[in-house]
Amino acid sequence: MTARVVIDTNVLLDFWVFADTRARALHDALLAGRVQAARSDATDAELIEVLARPAFDCARARRADGFQADLQRWRNRAQYVARIVPCSLLCSDRADQKFLDLAISVAAHALISKDRALLKLARKAKGLNLAVVPPEAALAALGVVGALE
Repeated sequence: MTARVVIDTNVLLDFWVFADTRARALHDALLAGRVQAARSDATDAELIEVLARPAFDCARARRADGFQADLQRWRNRAQYVARIVPCSLLCSDRADQKFLDLAISVAAHALISKDRALLKLARKAKGLNLAVVPPEAALAALGVVGALE
C-alpha cells in the first residue's frame, strides 16, 4: 500500500530551494512512488505565491526554468483534489488550515510540515487517523523506511 500524504509548502521548498538533507529521504520516496502526495487549488496557489516572493529571486535566477519544471513535476506527480472537506480540527494559523482540510479530504496517512502551528495538532490529529510530522520523521511514521534501504 502506498502511503497518502499532504506536504506543506515549507517542505516542498526544502526539496527544491534549500536541498535540506532532513527532507531528502521523503523527496526520494515521493519520486520513487513510495508515497502519494495530494494537492489542491489552495495549496498550489500558496506554493506559486511563495516561490514568486522576492526572497527567492536569487534561487530563481540560478535556475533556467525559475522552478517551472519543479512545479510541473509536482502537478503531474501529486494527486489533484477538487472537492475539499473541512477538517474538524482548527489550526491556529488560518493560512495552514488548507493543509489539514486537504489531508482529511483524501484520508491522508500523514500531513508533513515544519510549521509549528500544524505540528502542535499532532496529538489531536491522531484521533482522526492522521499523523502530523516533520519531514525527517515522516517515513518512519508511515512505515516506509524499510522500503528505502
